[in-house]
Amino acid sequence: MMGERRIAAFGGTFDPVHNGHVEIARAVVHNFGLDQLLIVPAHRPPHKDPRGITDAYHRYAMAALATLDERRVTVSTIELESPERPYTFETIERLHSILGAGAGGGHGPRLFFVMGADSFQEINTWREPARLLSSTDVIVVTRPGHGVNLSHLDDRFRSTVVNLREGETEPQIPDGGNHHIYLTGYVNNSVSSTEIRQRVLDGKSIVGLVPPRVADYINKYELYRC
Repeated sequence: MMGERRIAAFGGTFDPVHNGHVEIARAVVHNFGLDQLLIVPAHRPPHKDPRGITDAYHRYAMAALATLDERRVTVSTIELESPERPYTFETIERLHSILGAGAGGGHGPRLFFVMGADSFQEINTWREPARLLSSTDVIVVTRPGHGVNLSHLDDRFRSTVVNLREGETEPQIPDGGNHHIYLTGYVNNSVSSTEIRQRVLDGKSIVGLVPPRVADYINKYELYRC
């Protein structure tokens, strides 16, 4: 691929990873021409009750199993190895340092951060949101037909929004330059990790909701049964 390399970090709890996550990863890799997408399981998300989260090693293993057949998708341990630095802006800064990625100008790969629409709407509750949005391109995954409110963004960030939800799905991304927020509507999958955990607890099937290897792992290690 011509131009600078492109790498994205897809953060989340992934408790468990499901088919919607995998579909998002595939779509983003394809439409943004990524060289690599990193699934980044959080160790203990600061905004969630840690008592209700499955151990990190289980979530890492399930993410790895779910993406074995995805050539350009790998699972990163960057947040699992640094539980004392749980915030996304810190993760992005560490990735910049590790990858040699800068704000442009040909210094290392261009770095993107992938997030869901719900998280995007709440980004002002995150630690250092302006610092995050100033340091990386952001790909927001939205469901087709569902509105996205931009009123929570400062004018300087609202002006960087590129709407890919209708019409063109493959963005024109110049080498270097300013960061942008890309609104995408590639995947219309309503499955949620919360639903999957509840179905396991209720003794119901999760076939078709998670990759088969993940379903086998959940069954073998008796996850989400209490």
